Amino acid sequence: MIDSFQYDVVGERKIGHIDGIAPGAEFHRRVQVKRNNLHSDTVRGISKLVDDDGSHIADAIVLHGGYQDDHDDWDTIRYTGASPDKDKYEVKGVPRLRRSQSWDYADNAALKRSYERGYPVRVIRGWNGDSRYSPINCYRYDGLYLVTDIRTAIAQSPAPDGTPIKICQFDLKRLPEDRQDPTALEGQIADLLEGREGAPEEGLGSEGIADEPDEQAAGEEEPAQQEKFPETRMTRIQRLIRDNAVIRNVKRLHDGECQVCGLRLVGPHGKPYSEGAHIRPLGKPHRGPDVEPNVLCLCPNCHVGLDMGAFVIDDDWSIVVRAGAFGLNVRPKLKQRPKHKVHLDYVRYHREWWLSR
Repeated sequence: MIDSFQYDVVGERKIGHIDGIAPGAEFHRRVQVKRNNLHSDTVRGISKLVDDDGSHIADAIVLHGGYQDDHDDWDTIRYTGASPDKDKYEVKGVPRLRRSQSWDYADNAALKRSYERGYPVRVIRGWNGDSRYSPINCYRYDGLYLVTDIRTAIAQSPAPDGTPIKICQFDLKRLPEDRQDPTALEGQIADLLEGREGAPEEGLGSEGIADEPDEQAAGEEEPAQQEKFPETRMTRIQRLIRDNAVIRNVKRLHDGECQVCGLRLVGPHGKPYSEGAHIRPLGKPHRGPDVEPNVLCLCPNCHVGLDMGAFVIDDDWSIVVRAGAFGLNVRPKLKQRPKHKVHLDYVRYHREWWLSR
């Protein structure tokens, strides 16, 4: 069970990050999403907020198995606007429209206004969205996106009477990682843990080495030789290592057991130790997403093996040890859990990356 009350101290609802909640935070259901001020509603996709001039703007959207015209590619999203409930029906669980959408409808007008004013919106993904990025049976806050374009488009499916349906369509782009920093409260904690006030002491050069004394002035008598001991100075640096909600969720589902070799390390306190490993790495040049389908629960050795390409995974989940990786005892196939679905897109990316080198 996800601890839905772990975010006890959160800031007020506003444009941008909510103080105390960083991207990757997970919530059991929509009521917890609303309770933590990430969204204004427990049902609707677009969250509205009153701007300084009294008009409504959008501050968040939810992706949770929406319209068939939606498209999620993590960094970019194509999002279909909203309609009154009476204008909607479902076909095999997929929402369809009886009539065209309107830009005057309050939700669409609010998201359009955020586009016009350049306001970012929070994106919350549910478990019923794109399988490449969806969390495991919960909702996850995935950071800030900017609406980069809007248009009136024609929906893939017509109305029940066969007439074309016009939809309000929005393009969103995820802000760079430096805009996805921890929020104010977490930033204060990070500053405290990193000990930024503990700068190198006086007398240390730019490389952290004690400054050399000035050369002997001309004509001065050379001092008597005596044994010298290097001066030692110590600076302590503490860093915050975040075992985020995505990784915690994966490790919990596997109870700390390595999906590749089966090792389950248990410390003296009786708790297992494992590591969350991204199959398609984060950051450049790979730009993998920090989502459960892209994370494995591994022991430290297998984590290093994955990162250095010592083994790859086939489409049938067979683990292939590459030539030169001696002494690596692995399972015939990757062990999976029903609630943790690794996506083949990331496995293929990792395999193709290493087999091409």
